Amino acid sequence: MKIVAVVVVIWLAIGALAAGQRGYFGSSPDNCAGVATVVVTVLAGPLNYLGVNPKVTCPVLPQPSN
Repeated sequence: MKIVAVVVVIWLAIGALAAGQRGYFGSSPDNCAGVATVVVTVLAGPLNYLGVNPKVTCPVLPQPSN
């Protein structure tokens, strides 16, 4: 069980390193897509170095009519 926990921590640390190298931690994200992209990049972990470049888009909610 401890080995699994260590592997998960290393996986997430590698993902955080990849997000940092892409400059995602340089400023606060402007919208939900920015936050989601950072989260997905961290969760992808080492896959980022195998060519995975996760991007997330959030749908624009309809605005109320005047």
